[in-house]
Amino acid sequence: MEKVIAIVVSHNRHQSLAACINAIRSQTYQPDAILVVNNGSADYTSVWLDNQSDIIHLYQENIGSAGGYHSGIAWAIKNKFTWIWCMDDEGYPKSDALEMMLSNTESGMTLYNSALLDKADKKSFVRETKQYKIFEEANVIEGVSHSFNGTLIHHSIVEKVGLPNNKLFNEGGEIEYFFRITKRFNIPLKTINSSIHYHKKISLDFSKEWNIKSSVDLYYFIRNRHAILKTIHSNKLVALSAYIYFMMSFIQKIFYYQQQQKALKISFVLWPMMDALSNNYAAHPDFVAKQINHQYQDSFLTPIVKSFRNLFYSLFVPSIKQVSMPSYS
Repeated sequence: MEKVIAIVVSHNRHQSLAACINAIRSQTYQPDAILVVNNGSADYTSVWLDNQSDIIHLYQENIGSAGGYHSGIAWAIKNKFTWIWCMDDEGYPKSDALEMMLSNTESGMTLYNSALLDKADKKSFVRETKQYKIFEEANVIEGVSHSFNGTLIHHSIVEKVGLPNNKLFNEGGEIEYFFRITKRFNIPLKTINSSIHYHKKISLDFSKEWNIKSSVDLYYFIRNRHAILKTIHSNKLVALSAYIYFMMSFIQKIFYYQQQQKALKISFVLWPMMDALSNNYAAHPDFVAKQINHQYQDSFLTPIVKSFRNLFYSLFVPSIKQVSMPSYS
């Protein structure tokens, strides 16, 4: 018998988590289980979850969305669930979303997704969806899936592709998994427009002024791009070239669009680039935030010199152990 589990990854959003869970509870087709991965929430989330008798919950430190889905999907596979329905706590499914999705499944070796709509206007797509900007009723959009926002994964895909990379933390884990499924294993994907998932607008617009002090997610966006490109391109040299081109384009955007602290911002983006090129995926979000507050203030030369020094040690002096951050277990 096929079993369906709904997985929600949550961090410090008690009220929106509760709204998401209520939307799952109200589905016309009920999942067999609801699992919440609590990523180190420090608000009311843990207390609330302890009082929900119909929810399975996993507590772990905050290891980002990639770490959350890694743990949740691993639990679902271990417990023999057939279909894994993934989402985060910033969105919620329409009442018939799961029923519409399951009624349109044709193969376990296809990645399915709900139509991902802006929960503010409930008609525009949250992310680029081929030629569509405003939601249009259609049966299926081939070749589109916005992973982990109303995504339905069959256990056979996970068993073939593996789990999300929990080293990526945020800003890229879902993209790397998406390309692993589609590029490495040639698994088709479909958006089922009769199944709707509402989410806040997703936008990374670096043509606007951004503040280094609030750039933890930007660190992961830049660092994880290398892992994504290595998944897309099997040839390591091609992946490296694509990453260098990406970084040159990003630095060019700083020169062109940013009005304040241009030099400091360039020095900042070199840090995650150096970590990516030296295969250093150890930086915990708390450590990144601490380093931003400590280093990126006045002199832009200090972080540049430190980044190149660390890269030099990692590439050419393997006998010297660099202790640059605390251990998180």
